[in-house]
Amino acid sequence: MQKKFTEEDLLKLSVQELLDLFRTLRAPTMEEMNGEYAAYLLAQPTWLADKIGHITLNNFFRRWLSKAFRPLNATTGQGYNTFQQGHRVIQCYPMMTMIATSRFDNRPAYQLIYRHFHSVCGSINMVDEIRRVSPNLYLGIGTYGFTHNQRHIPYPFLLTGPHTPYRGDIGRQRNDFQIGSRELPRLF
Repeated sequence: MQKKFTEEDLLKLSVQELLDLFRTLRAPTMEEMNGEYAAYLLAQPTWLADKIGHITLNNFFRRWLSKAFRPLNATTGQGYNTFQQGHRVIQCYPMMTMIATSRFDNRPAYQLIYRHFHSVCGSINMVDEIRRVSPNLYLGIGTYGFTHNQRHIPYPFLLTGPHTPYRGDIGRQRNDFQIGSRELPRLF
């Protein structure tokens, strides 16, 4: 019988332990991922990645709050990230969502494909994979980079919720965007 992991348990695990756990989990359904989910960084692959992640996501100017999603149909969805910026909550970094084969173990994962939209995250080929740990608790593995090897370095995070309804779609789609091996290497 598999251990029931809590948010506190995930915060104590190493990157390798998180990746090992991720490989045992199942993808949430498209319908399940609907609303805003509080987001937190977990252990990162290097000391530098940890510092850059915290400086980028939790700094004086803005603090990462959540990822949000809504299904568009049975196979795809859309989403965004939210940040606290001063007294306002802002939406940024839109993404397309779908269930697709994980780059880490060839099993289904809820995928966030940022390149579908114009944004910094899309420009660095960011893709996140999400699986359910327990009801309302999810383990995400972020990836980004310009080479195959860079796009296989895991950057873990956790999501809890949903805690707030989806605020509305944002972003400008890239013209003629086609999902390729850069986004979903196991499909090609």
